Amino acid sequence: MNREPPRNTGSGDPRTEAEQLRARLAELTADLQRVKAEYDNYRKRVRRDRLAVREIAVVNVLTGLLPVLDAADEARAREHDPGTEAVARVLGNRLAALGLQSVGEPGEPFDPTAHEALTYTPSDAVARPVCTAVLRHGYRVGDRLLRPAQVSVTGPPTGDEATGAAM
Repeated sequence: MNREPPRNTGSGDPRTEAEQLRARLAELTADLQRVKAEYDNYRKRVRRDRLAVREIAVVNVLTGLLPVLDAADEARAREHDPGTEAVARVLGNRLAALGLQSVGEPGEPFDPTAHEALTYTPSDAVARPVCTAVLRHGYRVGDRLLRPAQVSVTGPPTGDEATGAAM
């Protein structure tokens, strides 16, 4: 690309030279705008890629710490030692600060995308399947499920159970 403006040799029409200079200015302005847009897109892509790498790293660390969190929760339930309580609470708080959210609470509707049903108890008392007990908590970070909650479910009798009870 020629970066030098056309030279005035004195032999041309000043209007023609002015038009050439305007055309050259428009061309260079368009080039500059294109380069600026490419750079802005590059910066956005780098920012998005960095966030994705950070999210993957956080998910990997949190997934590795889930057994530690399970052990701390189990120790908290078994022992009522203030030290154990404090360690489990601080660990839970620090992991929550990284975006870890617990999945699965008794009484919430059963969601097969977030819960793993280990037992099913039919009952006419409920209209929809409901988690009645959480055997192991599940966890998510944002929209990403790290581990489904293992739950006991109570729900309406299935067709086989309803006809079997009538016989």
